[in-house]
Amino acid sequence: MIDQTVEDFSLPATGGRAFTLSACQGSIVVLYFYPKDSTPGCTTEAQQFRDLHARFVATGAIVVGVSRDSIRSHENFKAKQDLPFDLLSDAEELLCSRFAVIKQKSMYGKQVRGIERSTFVIDRRGVLRREWRGVKVAGHAQEVLDFISQI
Repeated sequence: MIDQTVEDFSLPATGGRAFTLSACQGSIVVLYFYPKDSTPGCTTEAQQFRDLHARFVATGAIVVGVSRDSIRSHENFKAKQDLPFDLLSDAEELLCSRFAVIKQKSMYGKQVRGIERSTFVIDRRGVLRREWRGVKVAGHAQEVLDFISQI
């Protein structure tokens, strides 16, 4: 998928609106997929993107988080963590499937299907420029910021 145009999509977003990729033409889009609202790793990741948000905006980037959680769950998570960016609900796994982030994972000794923490950078023309899969949270948001500062 790298160096290919990302097909347009639209998903429900926090704030009672829809997020549509084509509406972001001219901006860099940082699309980060995470397993679940209000869990320790996902909270830390969201906080790191929050804390660097002004710097992302300064580069012309839009940050959005995506999980299978409901909009109601997203609204609560966003408010509790004071997130300045939207969270998208992909309850039907349409975008998750397109980016192939649904994986079999082991949780407490059981196999479960869930989102593999992953981030994708889409450039101003809608072309996928970078992907990170199996993300380790520590320092990841800064790594993404460093990358988009170069494009």
